[in-house]
Amino acid sequence: MSVASPARILVVEDEEDIVRFLDKALAESGMQPTFARNLKEAREEWEKNRPDLVLLDLMLPDGDGLDLLREKRNGGSHTPVVVLSARGGLADRVTGLDQGADDYLPKPFSVEELLARIRAQLRRGPEIPASVKCGALEIDLFARRALLDGRLLFLSTTEFRLLELLANHISQPVSKAQILEYVWDDPERDPNVVEVYVNYLRNKLERGNAPRLIHTVRGKGYMLQSEPPGA
Repeated sequence: MSVASPARILVVEDEEDIVRFLDKALAESGMQPTFARNLKEAREEWEKNRPDLVLLDLMLPDGDGLDLLREKRNGGSHTPVVVLSARGGLADRVTGLDQGADDYLPKPFSVEELLARIRAQLRRGPEIPASVKCGALEIDLFARRALLDGRLLFLSTTEFRLLELLANHISQPVSKAQILEYVWDDPERDPNVVEVYVNYLRNKLERGNAPRLIHTVRGKGYMLQSEPPGA
């Protein structure tokens, strides 16, 4: 029987006392915390570690945490985010939730309440949309079908699993290791199989003069996006 991996928690916080407090509390609760002290580090850690949940302070040395939250939500990320902020007024809480936070806990807070809220979010998991659109492509994640220019695409189960993973991380690169684990449940499999199935999908999505939808991101993997990276 496999043992569940500890939840990966990214803590975006610049106050050292709170960092030490959360490091101890999360680790003792069986979670795996990583820390970012500013927005730059937060972007890097979020991309590198693919956290299961983010604890986000708002008042950071290089800007407002809400900017990062908006950026990630606009980019298609559904990672649960719990805001931890000294800005605890009603208007601040409403703004944070409206900008895409899943929960908002004003400082100071009790560790028991924080851990309960984290567990609640992890039970829910990320809220995946019913469908994802990318240019002329529409992926219905509930019906498990894809349409291009309104026409049904005939995809194998493996091809759809790959497309589903890319759609759930739209506009974010997905590594070969992530693809092997999600699509084949085998991270030790020959990674060349990923290239083979990416080419299968491209042949079905990009016939004729159709624009490229699956982009290779050097050193990071593949990304589903209607525009070229950096455009």
